[in-house]
Amino acid sequence: MATQVDLTGVRNIGIMAHIDAGKTTTTERIIYYTGRSHKIGEVHEGTAVMDWMEQEQERGITITSAATTCNWKDTKINIIDTPGHVDFTVEVERSLRVLDGAIAVFCAVGGVEPQSETVWRQANKYKIPRIAFINKMDRVGANFNRCLTMIEERLGANPVAIQIPVGAEADFIGVIDLVKEKMLVFTEHTLGQEVIESDIPAEHIDKFTAARMALLEKLADFDEGVMEKYLSDTSVSATEIYEALRNATLELNIVPVLCGSAFKNKGVQPLLDAVISYLPSPLDVQAIDGEDKDGNVVTRKTDPAENFAGLVFKLMSDSFVENLAFVRVYSGTLSVGDKVFNPAKKKQEKISKILRMHANKREEVREVVAGDICAIVGLKFTTTGDTLCSKGDYIMLESMDFPDPVIGVAIEPSTKAEEKKLEESLKKIALEDPSFTITTDGDTGQTIISGMGELHLEIIVHRLLNEFKVGAKVGKPQVAYKETITSSNKAEGKFDQLTGAKGMYGHVIIDVQPLKQGEGVIFESKVDEQQIPAAFIGAIERGIKDSLDSGPLIGYPLTDIKVRLTGGSFHEDESTDMAFGVASSMAIRRATAEASPALLEPVMDLQVVTPEEYIGDVISDVNAKRGKIVGVEADGDLQNVKAHVPLAEMFGYSTSLRSATQGRASFTMQFLQYDIVPAAKAEAIIKKIRGI
Repeated sequence: MATQVDLTGVRNIGIMAHIDAGKTTTTERIIYYTGRSHKIGEVHEGTAVMDWMEQEQERGITITSAATTCNWKDTKINIIDTPGHVDFTVEVERSLRVLDGAIAVFCAVGGVEPQSETVWRQANKYKIPRIAFINKMDRVGANFNRCLTMIEERLGANPVAIQIPVGAEADFIGVIDLVKEKMLVFTEHTLGQEVIESDIPAEHIDKFTAARMALLEKLADFDEGVMEKYLSDTSVSATEIYEALRNATLELNIVPVLCGSAFKNKGVQPLLDAVISYLPSPLDVQAIDGEDKDGNVVTRKTDPAENFAGLVFKLMSDSFVENLAFVRVYSGTLSVGDKVFNPAKKKQEKISKILRMHANKREEVREVVAGDICAIVGLKFTTTGDTLCSKGDYIMLESMDFPDPVIGVAIEPSTKAEEKKLEESLKKIALEDPSFTITTDGDTGQTIISGMGELHLEIIVHRLLNEFKVGAKVGKPQVAYKETITSSNKAEGKFDQLTGAKGMYGHVIIDVQPLKQGEGVIFESKVDEQQIPAAFIGAIERGIKDSLDSGPLIGYPLTDIKVRLTGGSFHEDESTDMAFGVASSMAIRRATAEASPALLEPVMDLQVVTPEEYIGDVISDVNAKRGKIVGVEADGDLQNVKAHVPLAEMFGYSTSLRSATQGRASFTMQFLQYDIVPAAKAEAIIKKIRGI
């Protein structure tokens, strides 16, 4: 019997922002005011509950998405605090995939920063309703209106202030609620727990009236009732405004904006009220679509009585249990002892324990229902992005795409005895983190670990040494190059061999042509059954794609290439999958070697924020690194330099930027695209890698 549960009283939300905008501090205040934690944790002291990893506490940044559940005014809120550093953008992506709503935190001084734009685009992709919280209103340089303008201009959003600040910088004392028409002041001696609500003082009436009119004007565009009253100058009740705001937020038409200072304990309770008032419950979210075994679309409603369907969005190694799988339950009910089916792996799994997580602490529950987020213990075959469904059922939910790593380092055990331990520990980390890969260099036999940036790999190595206690030696960072072709070519491959009494025969003719950057690998067959039977086409495609893992220049994967099978022949008795696989491998190697192969390198999108006096040094340094300046914008007395720079030139950039600007500039960098390396540079790289 499915549990009776009121899903209108559930919120699944994420907290997202640029690094250092105050996401984790905001989350810490939320869990304090909701009674989940009895002491306020501080990021700068390394006591934040949500930053529970040793590396997070040391560095004062969030690395892994931490989940917690708390209650506010009869509503259960499942919160995921996501990282802000660009190296951990995959953590944000997989969290947003399963959340219903989000709080976007912005720094009142910095406004919309580069990583804010990245996470905002990710939230757009998954059509997630958001509210914005402009944090750090107590800081020198805090400017609420400038942040609103930046949200509109840089993010293409429609921000609607539902509060205005009272005071700014050191004099920031509270907010005026434009909907309730009240002033809220947060008392310092109670750590902000006591909120004093009062009428709006006379000196703030003009500012309040103008802001409330602006709010009603924006809402009138999306709500006919508000429009009629606004045009006829009739007063609009708080209930009508709440309803119009909620509907417009859920439809992604507006973003309600609040403000405060999480660190100074101001503005967090109204933010929690806004989560309940404006962000969706699981019932407000569209029913989830998936595919059955024949590829037909099947839909599951958010209903505990439906068949069970859930998505595993994160795996985590744990010192107490083998591993934890975080699951968003989209439909049905999941109980301890249930047997579920994983359609991707075609395996059955048994649910041995269900946990409600609070960062790295946990409580056991007997069951969870549609709309919930939980962690499951005991899954043996399931990996990130897999669907779980009821035994005897079949539904495959849309999985997640993860970017290719752009940087690698060689790693080896410090002693022979550590070899197996290193291998097992790396496998555990790779299972947790889909943006981390392990490969073996075919020439040297070295193990290469690859990730999304220097910090990403640094933290993985630190975990190996300290958390997994593995002795390992690490090489210098290496760029993950790729190869492509720049001209078209034809080639044939024939495998004709006698093995024992039976011969083996396969013969293919292919042509290759370059594709646009980012199009990947495309294979198509243009042969008929008389030339090569359809049964062998799969083996030919596999043979070609396997060979593309190692290009003709220095063995990096080939990409942006179209391969067409245009001819060939077969023998009735002697043709096999293996023979065609070998023949197609021979053909593709010949074709690509003579199709003007070129080296591709990862190019990064670099943004440097620098005081004006250092702008010349910053630009000349970027030019010296083969960078291309794409824009310079004034931002108050700072300059924002945007450039595209090859990753190979960016190692140690933080040190050189610090010394060039006396530590006053900062930068963010994220992967943009792969681009062809200039011929002279490519020749030098190839010689270096070949050891010539």
